[in-house]
Order: sequence, then C-alpha cells, then structure tokens
Amino acid sequence: MKINDIERAKRLARTIATDIFLYNQEKVKEGIENDNLFEVLEEEIENGRKLFLEKVDTSIIKPKIFDITVNDILVAKYCKDIESDIW
Repeated sequence: MKINDIERAKRLARTIATDIFLYNQEKVKEGIENDNLFEVLEEEIENGRKLFLEKVDTSIIKPKIFDITVNDILVAKYCKDIESDIW
C-alpha cells in the first residue's frame, strides 16, 4: 500500500535525502564547492526520486515534495558550513 499521508511522505523524503547526504558526503562537498551539486549527485537523486515515487501515492501527494526536501536537506541543513560562492 502506498503512502497517502502528507506527513509520512515528507518523512520518507527527508529520510531519502539524508541518506543521499550521509552516503555521499565527499560528493556533496565537491558539488557545493564547485556549484554543481545537482549534477554531481544526479544519479543518487534520481534513484531517491524513483524510490519516493514507488512508495508514495502521487495522485494525492505532489511528487515535488521530494525535490523541495532534497534542496532543504542537502543545501540548507547539511551544507551551510561548506565554502561556496553561490550557496
């Protein structure tokens, strides 16, 4: 059964985004420093998005929640202390 509760969907998105960060810390650092974070993590983010879409009822919950959460987690939460000209 797919997730049809917005809070559970957000929690799943946060978990996936956190895992992307934890398992790819060097790539995240490199991507922030070189202003190509989403290119460096393209495969990992796409795999996370696929997992999210498999688990969540997107007829009720907008898939964009995943993308917003990835931005919030990777950039705002974990990367605020990495030197970058843009972030």
